[in-house]
Amino acid sequence: MLIRRETAADVPAVRAVTAAAFAKPDTPVPVEVTILDGLRTCPAWLPPLSLVAIGDQEEVVGHAVCTRGYVDAFPALGLGPISVHPNHQRRGVGLALVHALLGAADATGEPLVALVGSPAYYGRYGFRTGTDYGITPPDPAWGEAFQVRTLTAYEPRVRGTFVFAEPFNIA
Repeated sequence: MLIRRETAADVPAVRAVTAAAFAKPDTPVPVEVTILDGLRTCPAWLPPLSLVAIGDQEEVVGHAVCTRGYVDAFPALGLGPISVHPNHQRRGVGLALVHALLGAADATGEPLVALVGSPAYYGRYGFRTGTDYGITPPDPAWGEAFQVRTLTAYEPRVRGTFVFAEPFNIA
């Protein structure tokens, strides 16, 4: 498996992987696909932080992206969606994508990454509840599912309410 930056030629495959990863009966287009489509066309899109996992047959088997978010006035990153094709799940693809994305975000001088997800799953990447850092979710109902991973450039003065890129507001 190779993790690399997404190219324009990858977009249809990434969309298909995301649709397959989040497929539900009676839902023709999962909300994650709609969010991803919206992210690609908004100012929050950061091409160097859109990564794909390439399988043995040179096909896209996974995708993860960080987009511009904010903690009050401080720039930060929002992670997601993260997608792995069902035929490749539970094989370390998601783990590799998230580690690579965190490394890329750190290398570009970003202070932190926020997400909404399972604390048990994302804790292994160093994510902790946002309130541990004085960073609150836009929706208090998210509770412990709202998590933050600080990076090298993080400064404790970065506190306040996190705001994800606009396309996340459709969910």
